[in-house]
Amino acid sequence: MADKALTVGGYLAARLSENGVGHYFTVPGDYNLVLLDEFLKHDGWEMISCCNELNAGYAADGYARATGGLSAAVVTYSVGGLSLINAVAGAYAEDLPMVAISGGPNSNSAAEAELLHHSIGHLDYTYVREMFSRVTAKSVIIHDPEAAARQIDDAIATACRTRKPVYLEIACNIASCSITAANPRQFQVNRASDPVSLAAAVDAVAALLNSASSPVLVAGSKLRSHGAEAAFAGLADSCGYGVASMPNAKSFFDESHPSYMGIHWGDAGTGGSTGAVLESDMVLLAGCIFTDYTTTGHTIRIDPDKRIEIHADGVVTPDQVYHGIQLSDFLEALAIRLNPNEASLVAWRNRHDPAPDHGMDEPDARLTTRQVFSRIQKLLDERSALIAETGDSWFNGMQLDMPSGSRFEIQMQYGSIGWSVGATLGYAIGAPQRRVIACIGDGSFQLTAQELSTMIRYNATPLIFLMNNRGYTIEVEIHDGPYNNIANWNYAELMGVLGGEQGGGRGFRAGTGAELEAAIAEAVAHDGPCLIEVLIDRDDCNPSLIGWGTQVAKNNGRPPRQVGC
Repeated sequence: MADKALTVGGYLAARLSENGVGHYFTVPGDYNLVLLDEFLKHDGWEMISCCNELNAGYAADGYARATGGLSAAVVTYSVGGLSLINAVAGAYAEDLPMVAISGGPNSNSAAEAELLHHSIGHLDYTYVREMFSRVTAKSVIIHDPEAAARQIDDAIATACRTRKPVYLEIACNIASCSITAANPRQFQVNRASDPVSLAAAVDAVAALLNSASSPVLVAGSKLRSHGAEAAFAGLADSCGYGVASMPNAKSFFDESHPSYMGIHWGDAGTGGSTGAVLESDMVLLAGCIFTDYTTTGHTIRIDPDKRIEIHADGVVTPDQVYHGIQLSDFLEALAIRLNPNEASLVAWRNRHDPAPDHGMDEPDARLTTRQVFSRIQKLLDERSALIAETGDSWFNGMQLDMPSGSRFEIQMQYGSIGWSVGATLGYAIGAPQRRVIACIGDGSFQLTAQELSTMIRYNATPLIFLMNNRGYTIEVEIHDGPYNNIANWNYAELMGVLGGEQGGGRGFRAGTGAELEAAIAEAVAHDGPCLIEVLIDRDDCNPSLIGWGTQVAKNNGRPPRQVGC
């Protein structure tokens, strides 16, 4: 808390800092330079200069995942903002409270009808804010220093409450104007459930589950964004049901828990958990999202008469809907009402065969993805955070066993390829106590590769496995064509090129098991970012990707209902 007046920029810095933002990711431009000057005066947080605005946004995405709280990206008007907006859209889809900050035109420009650089060439000063309004929970332009404190506070409070991004555009000539101190305020306010609706919903759901013979729990991605992971774990402890996780909620429930069965994802799932879910006579789905990706082209369907959906603000049973109920409140209240029932878990254990351990049996033979991920498995411990890029890494990552305390990160709802490079940077900065391991395909990597230099510059220490199979493997399995071919780079050499005079990064290339073992040994011993380029065959992909891709392509290819193509 400040005890004296601040500038507009200083006030924003103070508010973000007190809400746990220790770093901000930025690309400078003339509209945000004074704002950045004000930020640099604030003690207790650090500027991370990125190579471009899109990557800065991806880094802020990763930072929010790492810290569980707010993150910040700072860009310039229009050209910077519109480059950032794709990352902000991804954060919106994935429920991450990013504060997107842009320097804006002088507050006098609109009244004087000035035609401005970096704009689209019209006398329109609000189009950037309007674009951001579609992918943020609040989008505001700050022109008046007297209103700035209220607007900043309202935006931050909105981000905290909704777990969604917000957009703040600050006129370049007011960033250094004096305003009030950052006086005490509570931003992290939890909404309470309606007690009458909560009690009725708990009664109804408890009756359904206690009368079921083989009930199952399924963990969804909304558990994290709505602070309900602990409540879900408590529910699982109390009832003894078998537990599965949706693919975009992997690691949100402890995979070492005795009730954990695997990933519910159809043929792409793990541990036979999908069969257990579909055979159950009552399934409680907590915070789940059902898209074409999470349901393998909408081919996984649970009978509506056997499903109970717990959403962020309500409960849906087979025949009733209850509103005004918070996810964690409901799970906590339900936990004390359920009778223990291990029937689904016992049935699953009786038919579950543990996956074989695929080691490096032939150290001089050409590497396979199966062998690579078997070796990654051995690197994982309670400090690990594994980031899986859109593509084959999703499917191989699902088959890893995440130790208790570790985290698995995926951008499944938005699926913007290239996301993981910036997200790896942000995650490593936000959680320096973790060993960050990233699995990235060569096609995705080429979109955002330059952020390796930022990792080197700020001594982030991730270990990146670059899967070089010379193309967009996930697109090949959905719909192949010459557009899925890419230029082949000498990826391992980029760490030296992008490190420049500073150095500090190491690059390795591995085409056999023996080469991979040697590269990992050196990388683990190195105090700096490392990239291991893994050479694998173009057609070597997880079998689950092939089946999943076929179903997604089939769903995409449905003909129009009324008019033929």
